[in-house]
Amino acid sequence: MIPLFIVKQALCRIGRHAVLKIDHFEVASGEHWCLFGSNGAGKTLLANLISGKRVESGSYVCYQTGFDPALDIYAVSFEEQQRLWQRDNRLDISEYSDKAEDAGTVVLELIDSARSDAEQDHDLLSELLTQLDLQGVLGKGIRFLSSGQIRRVLIARALYGKRAGACKLLILDDPLESIDKDSRARISHCIEHYLTDDCCSLQLCRRKQDILPGVTHVAVMDELSLLEQGDATAMRAGNAFENIDARRPRIPAKLPPPIADETDDEDAQEPLIVLDNVNAAYGSTPVLSNLSWIMKPWHHVLIEGPNGCGKSTLLSLIDGENHKAYGQAVSLFGRVRGSGETVWEVKARFGIVSNELHNKYVKGWKVLDVVVSGFFNSVGLYDDSGSAEINAARQWLAALGIEALQQHYYHEISFGQQRLALLARAMVKHPRVLILDEPCVGLDDYHRRLILQTLDVIASQLHTNLVYVSHVVGEQPACINQRLRFLPTDVGDYTVEQSAVP
Repeated sequence: MIPLFIVKQALCRIGRHAVLKIDHFEVASGEHWCLFGSNGAGKTLLANLISGKRVESGSYVCYQTGFDPALDIYAVSFEEQQRLWQRDNRLDISEYSDKAEDAGTVVLELIDSARSDAEQDHDLLSELLTQLDLQGVLGKGIRFLSSGQIRRVLIARALYGKRAGACKLLILDDPLESIDKDSRARISHCIEHYLTDDCCSLQLCRRKQDILPGVTHVAVMDELSLLEQGDATAMRAGNAFENIDARRPRIPAKLPPPIADETDDEDAQEPLIVLDNVNAAYGSTPVLSNLSWIMKPWHHVLIEGPNGCGKSTLLSLIDGENHKAYGQAVSLFGRVRGSGETVWEVKARFGIVSNELHNKYVKGWKVLDVVVSGFFNSVGLYDDSGSAEINAARQWLAALGIEALQQHYYHEISFGQQRLALLARAMVKHPRVLILDEPCVGLDDYHRRLILQTLDVIASQLHTNLVYVSHVVGEQPACINQRLRFLPTDVGDYTVEQSAVP
């Protein structure tokens, strides 16, 4: 069988510190591969090499005649989300619009673009939109979708894409990340249905339980090299696969103190957050209605709900990002929003780790700068920082085991290391409330364990309470003792149910 592509004797430098080395890797039509490895193993770098996104691609990758990587590869990944969001933000013309808004690229337009006008298949498109539950967002701009919704859109585009006479390659980077728990199995089966003999797929996977059904071959990667490759069943039983799965992190025993003595003038019984019958809408579309929530000083909160239910809207109401909190019964730390406090005073009490924040950090910042910027609530470092701030940042990097990366560029380190840097950024100022919006998305089991167990240490040692958003059953810190569950209302928006966690 003629390979769709072959990678031979490849050497690809990533930044100043590492080189990917691939002796031989090839994929034939009808094969569905899983690249398995931890964060930083080289999976994304190899996928970019295959996709023609690296300058070295022309030297090391040979494609089947008629295959064009620019036209016949369809990606589902966090990187692709970033690229689309950044493109729409760059082209945003809302400033010049009569309505002061610009939808940008809408969902249906993005999915349609995967085929030429002459090759549109309306029956297939309708089938995918139903299976992936996208009918309700077809006219929405992709910038205004939740992480789970944009992931569904990318899956639909990838499965719909086709060019006449060409074999297509799907590159699926943990495609079920950010998908709510009630939809994961259904969407997994949908993907499996379309992994047929007339296409190829390459799944980038960090956790053995996330390997998609339908995978025929596995390649195990570690430390920027390909260790083993072959039949999926044999590879999953091999030592290289099991050794990666068995790794365990070192959890910090003691966390850095604040750079100044913490003054606690709060009543021990006074709620940290109070929302009383709060509502939120975007234009004429209701999002949240009659939402009430009380977070006490001993609460560590888990927030659960389906994609698009308004979890991020709720978080923005309390962290200073959303002006819709003004004029409503929203109180933070005993003070009603809009009673004279500044946005920066609100932000000073919160630390944040989220996909949205991760998306904002682009090339140019060193890891130490990213962490120090947490003192100033900025994306990047623009203020003069003193030795106290720099020392605190270094202490947090050391506590999380990544102090050796402080002078590396943030965009050159692995995704898992980036998430650790964002946690350090959130914690350097010792926030009263730490908001964690799906902090484990894109992480292997090693980094998930490190994040979750470190959060328990934070909760036990520091004067910081957690607000944790997750779509994965059982993936939460052990300290969680309150749950907010989003429930649909009769008018199509959502409210919340508050309960204790035993």
